[in-house]
Amino acid sequence: MSKKLTYSEAGVDRKTRAKSKEALSMLKKTYTLGKFGKVVQLPYGNIFLAGDRYLDLVIEGVGTKVLLAQLADKYDTIGVDGVAMAVNDVIRSGATPLALVDNFHAHVSDPDLVREWLKGIVKGAEESDCPVPGGEIGDVAAIIKGLTVGKGFDLIVASVGDVLEEDIITGTTIKEGDVVVGMRSSGVHSNGISLVRKVLFKTWGGKYEPFDVPDGFDREVVFEALEPTKIYVKSFLNTTKQVNVKGAIHITGDAYVKFDRFMKHSTGIGFEFTNFKPQPIFELIQRTAPEIGGEITDEEMLKTFNMGWGFAVLVDKNDADEAISVLEKSGVEAERIGKVTGSGKIVAHYKDKKLELR
Repeated sequence: MSKKLTYSEAGVDRKTRAKSKEALSMLKKTYTLGKFGKVVQLPYGNIFLAGDRYLDLVIEGVGTKVLLAQLADKYDTIGVDGVAMAVNDVIRSGATPLALVDNFHAHVSDPDLVREWLKGIVKGAEESDCPVPGGEIGDVAAIIKGLTVGKGFDLIVASVGDVLEEDIITGTTIKEGDVVVGMRSSGVHSNGISLVRKVLFKTWGGKYEPFDVPDGFDREVVFEALEPTKIYVKSFLNTTKQVNVKGAIHITGDAYVKFDRFMKHSTGIGFEFTNFKPQPIFELIQRTAPEIGGEITDEEMLKTFNMGWGFAVLVDKNDADEAISVLEKSGVEAERIGKVTGSGKIVAHYKDKKLELR
């Protein structure tokens, strides 16, 4: 019998992480500090008062996707991932990103590598219409080793955005019957990479050499996995100007389980998902697992990966068609992927099965 492969077994334990996040409650004692002393808690992150508006400050990383960049010896796209992870989080509150800063911790800050890293940062900044006024590169060889001597690094990006009080997306008015509109992802993005590595790449016990081309694919597997995270800033903000968006979610870690945050701000609701369009790489991950002696269940896939939709908005059912139209005119493929229910559960219909995710 095949061993079930999970994100936890690949090195990211959900239960431990959730337990660790409980410590974040310690930070609440700081919420009244500072010049204005007001922090508003939202489903995903918090915003703080700064004069006549609120600021949304986010700091994010790309996790072990940096190891794929090293494996491919290709460093000009990983900066896009870093920017995307930050700005896609900022916009969830309705905020417009104002600026970015980056922090590379490197084994060695080689000038050629730095230029390649920054190509991605610049491209991501252009896609999100956001300046990068500063950043840092730290040489920390004692900490960062990497797959190749001299090329190890980690990447962190922070972004700040602003939103007027009347434009904050609070997530408190979501009700049964509302529609979940998904925006197409570009692939695995920057989440679940530990499991991707474990299954697909020989370096970590998987099946393929990095430059193998799997059956049915037209490029090397490492480049499929390295495809940059899509940036939704312009399309999303254009939509909020024309449609009443009740909730917004960046579908990253914990994937569709992550919708439970809305259930804490709008009580008595649940979610039912009926539309998944996973790109071929997701199917490759799942079908390859048995070849290395494991199995990834459909439930685990939906708890770990975006499965084709990288961002979603919650709107009234009467606004769903308009939201889709606006998004598609903005250059993002969008579809109804689910609805809000009164079940208090998160349910997915996938491959002719009904899966209860929460």
